[in-house]
Amino acid sequence: MNQYPVAISLGAFGADLVRERGQASFIPLLGEAGVTRIEVREELLVDEDLYAMAEQIAAQGLQCLYSAPLELWLQGQTQVNPELEPTLNRAIACGAAWLKVSLGYFSEHCDLAQLAEHLARHDVRLLVENDQTAQGGRIEPLVAFFSAVQGLKLPIGMTFDIGNWLWQEQSVMGAAQQLGRYVEYVHCKAVRRNPAGKLIALPPEPADLQLWERLFEHFAQGLPRAVEYPLQGDDLLGVTREQVALLAGLDHQQPVHRAGEASHV
Repeated sequence: MNQYPVAISLGAFGADLVRERGQASFIPLLGEAGVTRIEVREELLVDEDLYAMAEQIAAQGLQCLYSAPLELWLQGQTQVNPELEPTLNRAIACGAAWLKVSLGYFSEHCDLAQLAEHLARHDVRLLVENDQTAQGGRIEPLVAFFSAVQGLKLPIGMTFDIGNWLWQEQSVMGAAQQLGRYVEYVHCKAVRRNPAGKLIALPPEPADLQLWERLFEHFAQGLPRAVEYPLQGDDLLGVTREQVALLAGLDHQQPVHRAGEASHV
């Protein structure tokens, strides 16, 4: 079976625990767990030295992606969010090759040339993710944005978050069909409603894995995929290794067996 690159979004270990221990404390665990890429979460940073973190990540032989809760376009504005430049600088300080942000309020009037100027000054590839908002979590605005980006050949790809589409009641399969050509990174999480009716992220069940296999048919083969669901338990290393192995074999070229199915030779 092919083994594809797996990332861990550090929020998977729980916001409180990550803030308490610091994100850098999880780097050795990820190295042992067979992870390819670490996703540093800006919203969980607590007085951490980004340059020191970059050295630790490199020492483990890991790639780094920097995730920021930033919208590219603010409401009513045609110029790019002024926070993009300092966010790009923080990503570079962390040793990141990618910066992941949200779309925000994109329209045909937004200044993509100005965005291109920002990106030309930094050796970081921008990834725009579908988030859970009406402006950044629906298919139509993202199709419009990536169509315009492709026409200008800007260094921008898409992070496809499988679970986030449900917050705006979008078709996950429809999103994959229309946006799959732009996808460079996949966030994996199952989503259910808890007893209070709130949507929450959970580890995948067999039915989720079967859906993910079908979604991957619309992406380039072997894309990096990230754990973006809770990793919990007394043996965090064991739990992480198990989920890394699960996602590493996930691709439309390698069908996932249902639980209890026999493999036939």
